[in-house]
Amino acid sequence: MPLHPQARAVLDQGEALGIPKLNELSPDEARAQARAMIEFVGAGPEVANVEEITVPTSAGEIAGRRYTPEDPAATILWIHGGGFVICDLDTHDAMCRLLANESGCEVIAIDYRLAPEHPFPAALEDSWDALQWVASQTEGRPLILGGDSAGGNMTAACTLRARDRGGPDLALQVLVYPAVGGGLETESAQLYGSGPDTFLTVGEMEWFWNHYAGDAPEDSLRELAPLSAEDHSGLPPAIIVTAEYDPLRDDGFAYSEALRNAGVEVTDHHYDDVFHAFFSLVNLIERGNEAVAQVGSDIRSVLAETKTAA
Repeated sequence: MPLHPQARAVLDQGEALGIPKLNELSPDEARAQARAMIEFVGAGPEVANVEEITVPTSAGEIAGRRYTPEDPAATILWIHGGGFVICDLDTHDAMCRLLANESGCEVIAIDYRLAPEHPFPAALEDSWDALQWVASQTEGRPLILGGDSAGGNMTAACTLRARDRGGPDLALQVLVYPAVGGGLETESAQLYGSGPDTFLTVGEMEWFWNHYAGDAPEDSLRELAPLSAEDHSGLPPAIIVTAEYDPLRDDGFAYSEALRNAGVEVTDHHYDDVFHAFFSLVNLIERGNEAVAQVGSDIRSVLAETKTAA
């Protein structure tokens, strides 16, 4: 299917403005370029309460933002994407607001440390520490872990840790076009890693990865690439969102298969007319709004089933 007209318009506008690829920039320049997208995305919906918070970690406090709708049914810890190098609370604010309302859940977003100033495993350790802290704050509500792209990578890694380290218990994992270690030789990377239909390029993926994990030891592979874990059994149910025009499409497909083969319940949503990052580009690309609403609806259904079973 051709790219959605709104997705095509984003690419065409970027080409017309001569916007450089991220791997042609310094990390600070790339962050500024990512933040410039906030103006185009615009404000998210009103949420009953939005609060700036600090989250304690073993390396010190990091910033966070809590979105609380009326009478939240669960708490979602959201780990934003951005290749471990770019993006922050504000780039994902509109999406988190929409997710809180659509899911009926409290959403806590975290501003983990970024590479290359803080390479692997800094972002992962911040996310893991935040998960422990959030688990202590949920007041008995179910806990859900989710993230997009690089955040999906850390969601998968933290979910494996939670299983292997005795908790916290997770009701659900939400993986949005996760970078889980399929590599740059997948069919989707070859099809959509360059060219006129590409938002995220293979060159940018390499740039992100080198900044984050370039000097990581070989024995870190399982946590850098959760797809390589020997055992995916005993994990919480998963919602996996993928996009067709995305070099990471096959990562999502492969992780879904690995979880299913291990007996984990998986709900897949594939959007065949959009590119990577569409989920966070709500308002700008209506498929993003639709996908966030679908994930919110899925979360409500899982929580209702859990409540009924209890």
